Amino acid sequence: MTDKILLLTGAALTAIWGIAHLFPTKGVVKDFGDISKDNKNIITMEWIIEGAALIFIGVLTGILALVDYTNEISWIVFLSVVIMLVVLSVISLFTGFKVNFLPFKLCPFIFSASAVLIFIGGVL
Repeated sequence: MTDKILLLTGAALTAIWGIAHLFPTKGVVKDFGDISKDNKNIITMEWIIEGAALIFIGVLTGILALVDYTNEISWIVFLSVVIMLVVLSVISLFTGFKVNFLPFKLCPFIFSASAVLIFIGGVL
């Protein structure tokens, strides 16, 4: 039961952070100032894609935790999710962490926390 709680907590944290990415998209793009329409569209697309990817990762993990988190396929999915979250954490550490905006600085910690929760709940 503790395993399921850890998995669901990691899944929820990831999905909620993904949802949180979607709301400030317009403001984030505006903060880039006077840039071309193409660049605005690229930034918008990338911002929404990261949010959608995080929501997908969280929902996938949550569904698997609720359906059957004890089989071999679940273990492979959880391990894949953990690896992806660690990769996102490292990328965020070397890019977004340098930005003087608190949510960017939180990304590596949130991704790492989710990865640890999912790893302990689903892989160990």
